[in-house]
Amino acid sequence: MKPNVRVAAPRLQSHPARTAANLEAIRGQAREAAARGAELVVFPELSMTGFLPNHPVGDHAEWLKAALEGAWQTAEPLEGTAVRALAEISREAGVFLAAGLLENAGNLLFNTFVLAGEGRVYGHWRKMHIPLFEMQIYNGGGVPQVVDTPLGRVGANICFDALFPESTRLLAVQQCEIALVPFAADPPPGTAQAWAAWARPVVQARCAENGLFAVASNYAGQVEFAGATQAFPGGALVVGPDGAVLAEEYDGALLVDLPAERLTRARAAFEYTFRLRRPELYGLLHEPVG
Repeated sequence: MKPNVRVAAPRLQSHPARTAANLEAIRGQAREAAARGAELVVFPELSMTGFLPNHPVGDHAEWLKAALEGAWQTAEPLEGTAVRALAEISREAGVFLAAGLLENAGNLLFNTFVLAGEGRVYGHWRKMHIPLFEMQIYNGGGVPQVVDTPLGRVGANICFDALFPESTRLLAVQQCEIALVPFAADPPPGTAQAWAAWARPVVQARCAENGLFAVASNYAGQVEFAGATQAFPGGALVVGPDGAVLAEEYDGALLVDLPAERLTRARAAFEYTFRLRRPELYGLLHEPVG
């Protein structure tokens, strides 16, 4: 990891089926973050193609048909125009950018997060654990790969993934240093502070368990699609490898430095249990439940 990495997590409002406009908003935020010295800019889950609301109030079957048809119309392949545009924005702004899209993978749809920098794609991750209301649209992805970048070794857990300790452990065993954690969550009563109170202990635990940084960015604004609506409060937080919160933002753009020496200190601490793991004992964890 670089001696210091400055990261930004702007508040971004994106909308379903408005990918071009969403990318322009990302372009503007990337330029602003770069002007403030950011090297890595992290946007929320599905920020390029927009989040599809999944709480219908009418006929569920009719909603599902319309939502699936619309999802296929808005989804893009990894080699498509949205990801190419993200890579070009990264080159133009001179920063690394992480943003999400609904991915058309041929005969399946995935909730995918992409890291671009220097005009090219460095890595992508598919959401592994799909919550109940999203199962109708997205499929679960495979093992998340950690990628080498000039900033450090980077991986991602998408929203619900962070609630499972195994998700971040998969990154840690690949020597991850910076975990990207994009969210689209609206816990009651629907404020950014409520999101932070819900997400903070989970992200802190994942960081302390695995000795890595995490940058979490939550979706903001109201979305409408296929007759359903949903509102997200935004919010962002950054947690250090010892589990301490380094920064929290509710309304604006978060900007914070990640000093590599914090990794060294955290991994040398008594509480860093990762080095004391006994994988040879954990075979039972792979056995079927029931």
